[in-house]
Amino acid sequence: MQGSKKVIDALNTLLTAEMTSVDQYFIHSEMYANWGYSKLYERLHHERDEEMAHAKLLIERILFLDGVPDIAPRGKLRIGKDVPAMLANDLETEYEVGAALRKAIVLAEKEHDFITRSILTKLLDDTEIDHTHWLEKQLHLVKAMGLQNYLQSQAA
Repeated sequence: MQGSKKVIDALNTLLTAEMTSVDQYFIHSEMYANWGYSKLYERLHHERDEEMAHAKLLIERILFLDGVPDIAPRGKLRIGKDVPAMLANDLETEYEVGAALRKAIVLAEKEHDFITRSILTKLLDDTEIDHTHWLEKQLHLVKAMGLQNYLQSQAA
């Protein structure tokens, strides 16, 4: 099915954002594992897998619309040097992905591509409710518990 070039371009832009998130979460999860924060490692590993699932959905849709998925480009990775910076960087990335998803949802609706809109709405729901909310909670816990108590809770 021939899709709108604008929609395909927007999906490729989102694909770049998802693949950048995959790379960032991969590095951060391995840093957590190296430092002994097994709970953070497990969660970020899970998030990386979800970002890969998002990328797969975008690739499938681009192909369905007769586009060519482009997974080569990446955005700037924000690799933190400590846990609070890593959490804040990941949250900033999720905020950017959420904004890009909202913009693409509006475009899909304008282009009358309601299936793409539905797919993107699902991704936005996952981004806001799962990823963003969890990261906001972690940063709140760091402030409420103090960094040392938070880190201790993540080492088990």
